[in-house]
Amino acid sequence: MNYLTAALAWLADPANQSGPDGIWARLGEHLLYTLIATGGAAAVAIPLGYAIGHTGRGRNLVVGATGAARALPTLGVLTLIALLAGVGVGAPLFALAVLASPSILAGAYASVEAVEPGAVDAARSIGMSEWQVLSRVEVPLGLPHLVGGLRSAFLQVVATATLVAYVGGGGLGRFLFLGLKTQDYPQMLAASLLVVGLAIFGELGFEVLTRLAAARIHRPVAVPLT
Repeated sequence: MNYLTAALAWLADPANQSGPDGIWARLGEHLLYTLIATGGAAAVAIPLGYAIGHTGRGRNLVVGATGAARALPTLGVLTLIALLAGVGVGAPLFALAVLASPSILAGAYASVEAVEPGAVDAARSIGMSEWQVLSRVEVPLGLPHLVGGLRSAFLQVVATATLVAYVGGGGLGRFLFLGLKTQDYPQMLAASLLVVGLAIFGELGFEVLTRLAAARIHRPVAVPLT
């Protein structure tokens, strides 16, 4: 029996699916970790990215910092934060949020910069404040770029969230590290397939969101007659 067949058999085994250590529980933990880390990163990176894109201030500094952050070794960052904050779920979630921030930040300020200058000038010429220009023109028109940044961050976190188990957390990484420890390679392959499946599911979801955002931009807007 080859490893792929054994991995599929492991996934289909009801004994591996239920319970607090089963597939569905670990899959739910993995998805929860991903959503928390991505959401936490978005809460900070999106407003900052919009401010940078709208004002143009600090762009070079942020671009450089973003590139440097993307080059950070994931396992090294996670281990360092875990050593400083203690073993548990909080430290790896913070590390994942740090790693997700560059993609979201880049997507946020790129979404504002991608808006046609003519649309911004037109909005200002009719008396819109800077906040109105940002919220009513730049944010809606640049939404596909922001979704692209969130998409990259989500997929990165899905892949790296397996390392949460490395510092005592849960998720699909538990199957990977347990399989490595016991030399159960079908279990390791099964866990990898689950991570890939979750990433594909996320990719499809963000593809739908991207299409909806693009459709909203091209939707005709009724202008009231005066």
